Amino acid sequence: MTSIAPSMPSCESPADDSVSARDPGSPVSPTPGLNAQILKLAVPALGALLAEPTFLLVDAAIVGHLGTEQLAGVGIASVILGTLVGLSVFLAYGTTAQVARSLGAGQPDRALSFGIAGVYLALIIGVAVLLVGWPLAPQLVDWFGGNPAVSEFGITFLRWSLVGMPAMLTVLATTGVLRGLQDTRTPLFVAVVGAAVNVGLNLLLVVVLEFGVAGSAIGTVITQTAMALVLIAVVVRAAHRHGAPLAPHAGHIRGAGRAGIPLFIRTLTLRLAIIVTTVVATRQGVVALAAQQVVLSIWNFLALGLDALAIAAQALTGKALGAGDGPAARELTRSMLRWGVWAGVVIGAVVLLIHAIAGSAFSPDPEVRAAVAAALIVVALSQPISGYVFVLDGVLIGAGDGVYLAGAGVITLVAYLPAAAAVGIWAPGGVAGLVWLWIAFSVVFMGARAVTLGLRYRGDNWLITGASR
Repeated sequence: MTSIAPSMPSCESPADDSVSARDPGSPVSPTPGLNAQILKLAVPALGALLAEPTFLLVDAAIVGHLGTEQLAGVGIASVILGTLVGLSVFLAYGTTAQVARSLGAGQPDRALSFGIAGVYLALIIGVAVLLVGWPLAPQLVDWFGGNPAVSEFGITFLRWSLVGMPAMLTVLATTGVLRGLQDTRTPLFVAVVGAAVNVGLNLLLVVVLEFGVAGSAIGTVITQTAMALVLIAVVVRAAHRHGAPLAPHAGHIRGAGRAGIPLFIRTLTLRLAIIVTTVVATRQGVVALAAQQVVLSIWNFLALGLDALAIAAQALTGKALGAGDGPAARELTRSMLRWGVWAGVVIGAVVLLIHAIAGSAFSPDPEVRAAVAAALIVVALSQPISGYVFVLDGVLIGAGDGVYLAGAGVITLVAYLPAAAAVGIWAPGGVAGLVWLWIAFSVVFMGARAVTLGLRYRGDNWLITGASR
């Protein structure tokens, strides 16, 4: 901890500058330096988002060299953990939107009161998930249908990882507060240092001390706890500066929970789609499941990289609408969509260049490597539409349009389920089956998301201005 805290960046300047530089009631025109505004938020967010998924990538790379069954077990546990954390992403996204709106309206104390309520809610949810998830770990892992050895490794990794759930969710909530304050630099610093510490701890615990898959999980828990403590300190300092109370307020915590329900439903549909995809891969054998873990880890890495633009969209859209400037929000969206599509093109090209060798970093098994290489071609070709989807998702989250996002999520999931079922029933096993599975996910699921979000963007119902929606 002491090595992280002394050089901790301050969130003071982004928040203070944005409030003091103008009359809170004046419109926020994004025209001058629009790209600079986007890059100022997106570039640090990109660094933070690319640093954080290295936790799972490091776990997969280190554990993958212990054996295929260990990698498959961690793959199942990682999907469960990703679901539990992902379902709570409203702690970051909802908080970002609320804080940004209040900041745009010139009310930083109100912004921080929303954020602090979100932190308390994160701790409550994290402890509850730990208490419920620990005894249910065997049933959750066995539901995926792996063999006994795979399940044993999965249960071990899941249970140790659940110990860090309160810290993981607190990192989400505090990061959301800082993003809403237009500060993505502090989360970047904490995430980069955390990722580096995580690599060292995992190598020590897994390779040197030979703790196996448990060591990988323990290293991540230690790192996430340190990150949470640092980010809490930053938020507390900002609250003191703007006179926001730190004591828990039951009404505010309940309000944060109610506001997060639509985003919870939206995220639930996304996680269910990923779970269904993993279940189908499980039915295709251990090799397909191990390759699915690698491809899914890489896809998450790429998706969170594109999500940097979505985070900029959340913060800038919420701030513009909070200041009463709907046209600014519309112009920001048009510009960020261009960024999203072109970013997808560039990322897809990079994946195509490395697809044949990417699997070697995660597994010595030639069959696993071949399956990874083939599926990554599909992933690469789908990146432009992913950029479009992620940006629009961020815009609508920043606008507080959670109810529509929840409904759209249900529609996309319903559209995807028959396609996934068809792959599970008729597609062959091995490499070909995994490729068909990723075609279904990329074309049907992501395509349906693009259609539903694009239709909403074309209208004006999401452009609601004011300090609260």
